[in-house]
Amino acid sequence: MSINKDTVKYVAKLARMKLDEDKIDDFTGQLDKILTYIEKLNQLDTENVEPTSHALAMENVFRKDENIPSLENDIALSNAPEKENNHFKVPKII
Repeated sequence: MSINKDTVKYVAKLARMKLDEDKIDDFTGQLDKILTYIEKLNQLDTENVEPTSHALAMENVFRKDENIPSLENDIALSNAPEKENNHFKVPKII
């Protein structure tokens, strides 16, 4: 697929971009190179390639979730400045 100045001007108009002639020439060459490269990629045989979401395999780095005994209420509340009904007592914040 080849791209020309008219196509670049049309796309620039759709994007509401004002381009001078030098920029149109630059974009025409750059977009033509990009589309040529994409055509090369389209020729690759990807029949036996599985689709992936990442280039590398993703692994969970978290530790396994294990049930372990927690602190007893008396120990947890031992250094609390204020406690009420076996709970931490904190000031009301609105």
